[in-house]
Amino acid sequence: MKQPPLPLEEAQARLLALAAPLPIERVDVDGALGRYLAEPLGARRTHPATDLSAMDGYAVAAGDMAGPWQVIGESAAGHPFTGEVRAGSAARISTGAVMPAGAGAVILQEDIARDGDRITLTGEAPIPEDKHIRRCGLDFRLGTQVLTPGVHLGPAQIALAISAGHSHLAVRRRPRVVVLDSGDELAIDFDSCAPHQVPASNGVMLAAMARALSCEVERIGPVPDSMEAMAEALDRAGEADVVVTSGGASVGDHDLVRPALLAWGAALDFWRVAIKPGKPILVATKGRQLILGLPGNPVSSHVTAYLFLLPLLRALLGAADPLPRRIRTRLAAPMRAGGARREFLRAVWDGESATPQTVQDSGALAPLAASNVLIDRAARAPAAEAGDTVTVYLLENGGIA
Repeated sequence: MKQPPLPLEEAQARLLALAAPLPIERVDVDGALGRYLAEPLGARRTHPATDLSAMDGYAVAAGDMAGPWQVIGESAAGHPFTGEVRAGSAARISTGAVMPAGAGAVILQEDIARDGDRITLTGEAPIPEDKHIRRCGLDFRLGTQVLTPGVHLGPAQIALAISAGHSHLAVRRRPRVVVLDSGDELAIDFDSCAPHQVPASNGVMLAAMARALSCEVERIGPVPDSMEAMAEALDRAGEADVVVTSGGASVGDHDLVRPALLAWGAALDFWRVAIKPGKPILVATKGRQLILGLPGNPVSSHVTAYLFLLPLLRALLGAADPLPRRIRTRLAAPMRAGGARREFLRAVWDGESATPQTVQDSGALAPLAASNVLIDRAARAPAAEAGDTVTVYLLENGGIA
C-alpha cells in the first residue's frame, strides 16, 4: 500500500537523523568564515587585559572630581603613561588607552577647559566615577567559554575568536556535493533554446545555494531522460557526501530518478512530502552517501532545497540549529483560502508586513527572485485579511539568523 506524503516536520526530522556531522578539521580564522564551530572555544587571554578608557578626556584620581588639576602626562592607545596620577593631577587620555596608575575616573574632554597644563571642570563629572572606564575582563576572562559548538561563524564571531587569542578554529570538513539535473527539455545552450526546451537553470541555482554554505560543489548535467545516462551520472557521483538531483522524481513515464537510484544500489528512505510546491521530494541513502531528489519545476526545486538541502548541509557542517528561521509578522494584503496541502507562498517582507506575490506558479522564477520570505500556510487555511498574523521563512542568507 502506497504511503501518504509525510508532514514537513517529520520529513525534515527523518532527513536530519541521517546526517551525522562530518569529521573535524582545524582551519585558520579566515577559512572558518561562514562555517560552524565544532568544539567549545575558551578564551586564551583576558579582554581587556587591563583597565582602559572608553572615551577621550582626562584621567584623574578617584574622589578627586572637583579640580582644578595639573596635567602631568598623556596615555594614548598603545602608548601608556608610565607615571602615577594623584589628587590635583591628571593625565590626558584617549579612547582605548591604559588607565594610569592611581587614576579612578575619566572626565570627558568636552567637560574640561584647558589653559596650558592647567585644567578646570566646566561640565559634569561622571556618575558613577568609573562610568567611562572599561574594566579589565569586561568582555571575557581567561578560560571563559566565548563560543559554543554549532555556532555560525560570521564576522563578529571571527573577531571574537581572534580577540580571545585563537588563530585557528575547529570546524567540520566541507561537504562534497554533486548537483545532477535531468530532463530532455533542458537546454544548456541558451542562444539556441527551442520552444519545447527551457534553459537549465536548476543546476546552477542549487549549486549556488550549496556554495553559499561553504560546500565543495560539482555539477553534472543536464542528464538525458534515459536509464543509461542516469546510471553513468550517478557513477560519477560516487565520492560525494550529498547527491542532489533535480527533475525526474515524480511518477511520469520519463521520471527515472527513483528506478535509477534503486538500480544504483540506493535505499529509499521516504518519498513525497505534503507541501506545495515540492510534493515529489525523495530521500535515499547509499552507504554513507545521502541522496536528495528534488522536483524539476524551478520554484519547487528552490523551495525544497531551502527546506531540506540547506538544513541537511548545515547539519553535516555541525550547525546547532540547522533548520531555517521563522518569524511572525502581519499580512499586508488578503489571501484566499488554502488548499489541501501546506503551502509556501513567495512574498515581499518590508520589515513590518508581508505582501504575497500575485503569481505563485511553480515555474515562475521572477516572483521568486523578487521575494525575500516564504509565507507558511497550513493546509486548508481559511481566507486571511490584511493585518492578520502569519508565519514567514526568511529567504535571505539561507534563512539563518
